[in-house]
Amino acid sequence: MHDWKKELDALVAEATAFAKTLKIDVERPQRFPSEDIEQGGLSSSHYGGREREEIKRRVERFQAQQRRFMREREEYADSLLRRIKPVTKT
Repeated sequence: MHDWKKELDALVAEATAFAKTLKIDVERPQRFPSEDIEQGGLSSSHYGGREREEIKRRVERFQAQQRRFMREREEYADSLLRRIKPVTKT
């Protein structure tokens, strides 16, 4: 039962030794143009202005569609209840 623990420890040691042999160059992020920094923040183009507007339009359309579906379900349920009500009064 202890064999798996020894194998695990050996695997971890091997992986650690391998990781130490690797040399990785990390690229530093590019700086924003100085004019944006001088303005006190980023311009709207850095925040995806057009994409945000598209997302906003899609969300609004989705919400309108969900409201329409809810209204249609309620109207359908009301019509069913109106049709069933006379039958159940007996």
